[in-house]
Amino acid sequence: MPRSHGSDIDTLIQLLAKLPGLGPRSARRSALQLLKKRESVMVPLADALKRVGNSMIICPICCNIDTTDPCHVCVDHRRDQTMICVVEDVSDLWALDRSETFKGLYHVIGGTLSALDGIGPDDLNIAGLLERVTSGSIKEVILALNATVDGQTTSHYVADRLSAYDVKVTALAHGVPVGGELDYLDDGTLAAALRARSSV
Repeated sequence: MPRSHGSDIDTLIQLLAKLPGLGPRSARRSALQLLKKRESVMVPLADALKRVGNSMIICPICCNIDTTDPCHVCVDHRRDQTMICVVEDVSDLWALDRSETFKGLYHVIGGTLSALDGIGPDDLNIAGLLERVTSGSIKEVILALNATVDGQTTSHYVADRLSAYDVKVTALAHGVPVGGELDYLDDGTLAAALRARSSV
């Protein structure tokens, strides 16, 4: 089969196709747009990717991804230092923070418990959460895990572990649809779910 472009462009297309939401066709379209807008988009994008790739860190406190240590969320003293919102992944943290409803701190546990996938409590960053709660300054922990079976199982496990501490444990309201993932919800739904959280 004749090729209409070189191997470097093939590599670019293959890498773009690995991104969420991009299949082979949309990766080809994206690559073509980058090539057409080399100076205004492609070169600045490549520079930004290189800079972030060299400077990104995982926050040692909350496990957010940032370019500062600790991250911008953890060092923001305008935030309520007595509340922690527990999420599965960094994308969930970014989605909730984008809603501008929650003004406290976050904690990324890095997934959910799953017997099928062999993921147990020691594979998640639950110990880090308990360590933060032990400090004594945390008054409320909001469980904002995805409304999936594994997410709910993990929420119950974390709530059980937190029951030994003098801390209020709440969860997002059921306005978050069962089977839904936070990163795909609109800002209004996220804001309503945070406001209507309930005790666990």
